[in-house]
Amino acid sequence: MGKDLVPPSGGDDNIHPVDLKAALEERYLAYALSTIMHRALPDVRDGLKPVHRRIIHAMSEMGIRPNSAFKKCARIVGDVIGKFHPHGDQSVYDALVRLAQDFSQRYPIVDGQGNFGNIDGDGAAAYRYTEARMTDVAALLLEGIGEDAVDFRATYNEEDEEPVVLPGAFPNLLANGASGIAVGMATSIPPHNAHELCDAALYLIKHPDATVEKLVEFIPGPDLPTGGVIIESRENILDAYKTGRGGFRVRAKWETEDLGRGGYQIVITEIPFQVQKSRLIEKIAELLLARKLPLLEDVRDESAEDVRIVLVPKNRTVDATLLMESLFRLSDLESRLPLNMNVLSLGKVPKVMALNEVLSEWLAHRKDVLVRRSRHRLAAIDRRLEILGGLLVAYLNLDEVIRIIREEDEPKQVMMAKWSLTDNQAEAILNMRLRNLRKLEEFEIRKEFDELSSEKAEIEGLLASDDKQWQTVAWEIGEVKKKYAKATEIGRRRTQFADAPDADIEAIQQAMIEKEPVTIVISQKGWIRALKGHMSDTSTLTFKEGDGPKLAFPAQTTDKLLLLTTGGKAYTLGSDKLPGGRGHGEPIRIMVDMENDQDILTAFVHDPSRKLLLVSTAGNGFIVAESEMIANTRKGKQIMNVSMPDEAKLAVPVTGDHVAVVGENRKLLAFPLSQVPEMSRGKGVRLQRYKDGGVIDVKCFALAEGLSWSDTAGRLFNKVGEELREWLADRATVGRTVPKGFPRSGKFGG
Repeated sequence: MGKDLVPPSGGDDNIHPVDLKAALEERYLAYALSTIMHRALPDVRDGLKPVHRRIIHAMSEMGIRPNSAFKKCARIVGDVIGKFHPHGDQSVYDALVRLAQDFSQRYPIVDGQGNFGNIDGDGAAAYRYTEARMTDVAALLLEGIGEDAVDFRATYNEEDEEPVVLPGAFPNLLANGASGIAVGMATSIPPHNAHELCDAALYLIKHPDATVEKLVEFIPGPDLPTGGVIIESRENILDAYKTGRGGFRVRAKWETEDLGRGGYQIVITEIPFQVQKSRLIEKIAELLLARKLPLLEDVRDESAEDVRIVLVPKNRTVDATLLMESLFRLSDLESRLPLNMNVLSLGKVPKVMALNEVLSEWLAHRKDVLVRRSRHRLAAIDRRLEILGGLLVAYLNLDEVIRIIREEDEPKQVMMAKWSLTDNQAEAILNMRLRNLRKLEEFEIRKEFDELSSEKAEIEGLLASDDKQWQTVAWEIGEVKKKYAKATEIGRRRTQFADAPDADIEAIQQAMIEKEPVTIVISQKGWIRALKGHMSDTSTLTFKEGDGPKLAFPAQTTDKLLLLTTGGKAYTLGSDKLPGGRGHGEPIRIMVDMENDQDILTAFVHDPSRKLLLVSTAGNGFIVAESEMIANTRKGKQIMNVSMPDEAKLAVPVTGDHVAVVGENRKLLAFPLSQVPEMSRGKGVRLQRYKDGGVIDVKCFALAEGLSWSDTAGRLFNKVGEELREWLADRATVGRTVPKGFPRSGKFGG
């Protein structure tokens, strides 16, 4: 190691042991506070984060006003990072661009010239190509900044000064909204309508204890730059404004266009806030290719200046509302806008505020600004009155003043002694131009003196009266309200309110699935698959070694399947979500939470209008409506209560008016269906009594048509009326030995 690299005195004196935990806590806390205070959260008073405030202040310092010429953005960004904001130029330019985008800001703060990006998500041109100046909103935010309206602090290098907060004559926090992620906290405030905010503020001035319920009458909800329709309930909106946390569901605005001959197309004219149009259309196109939107034929973007997305339905019979509901569920045509009014109260304390608190703090700031500006004006008037008083003395003693100036070595001291003038007055007399010695000037000075004196009295009256101060604040807010009234183009409300249509959820689910015929195949070991088309012959199907066919039945991809297990549980599967016919499918056990000691009893296409007779091995049974068997979770739904060794054995569709039961003891019993109760869950009632063994088969039939069965040879038997008499009895009896010709298997099907 080189001699010059060795620390002095072996280096021991310069090593300071630091506890890692303490160092991390201290430094992370410093970073967190810096992020919260100086980066991510807006100030409740002017609604700006430091970067935005610095951009506006830098433009103000450069003299870029709403009526001045545009200046290159490169110059603005250079000034911001050079004097006020020592961060990356791109981050500052991105913030500047956002302030100019009319689809990001409800009331843009920057007036941009050049390419500032678009709603499709395209970025702005580089800052050497674009130009900017302030809008009237920025001018309002700055109003009075040169009149000691707010405090200034030293910039990062202490060469310049920057405002701690802007005077904020415009209700910017709520009007333009804000979003930011700090450390351990975030903020998200959607834009609102300035006219409505001013109305609420004026009401709050008159009624300082106004409730949020009352203020929501003026501010029904956000007013987004991109329009759209808010479908949140009034209770949820009220709760969000009361607590400062919540959200709003926003949907695209759409209408149907008649194409003649019964045909139509859907046109979307407004999309939700902060949704990129190009990405939205890509997503709909992806859904179309993935066959998730069977009601939709095509999507086209016909937008120019305004948004115009055209959706072409599959055919003229498609229900437009149903198609849109399925799109709202699957795409960003509906999005949730969060509300988290976490802002810096008094520029120091991060706090989640309710609507009335946010407006109250803004009003308190406006009053504070008014008082500070008035005091500043009062001090200026006092200085001017002092000088005018001195000038009047000079006019009244003009010849003497001229003599003193011409003859005395120190005219200033002589004049001050002779007429009791102050230093400022004497200096003003000495600096007076000869042309101001006209007779007319004296009248003008007297006139100015009187006007300033009356203005001083007014300001003193204002500063002495709390009521007058609030009246003045209300007048200022009234002027802003006039400028951004709903009658103006920029002030009109863009976002509408509506209730979401009560669409049938089942119908929407169906509308999101392409209807195709499939054959459902279940193996003995519980593997399931769905083969395309309806297969009449399933004997050619292959299974895993040691496995074989158990069930095969036709269905549609829009159907729901009901699976019943031997443990009496029902599970629901969507036909469209089953594995395809390639390979052997997948085990049912990985799709639903089935107990290991249970097996698949049966599976079938769900028919909500049908009822089933469920029977256990021990001969208990009851009737259940299929609509009661639908299970919405993987856990399934317990329908029949059975405990080992008893288990669910049969599920038979209910038809006719009688039930026939055959036991393992080859006894047959028929009894009226009305004796079996209908339940949604239970053990059931005894259908047939046995000494030992259990039930083999059950069949529902109409007594008038008789009981029929077929034997193994395929011959059909039927017993009607009197022929059945000896087997007809009440439920829970033993029954009689099966009639001649009944299959040896004990099953009605042979």
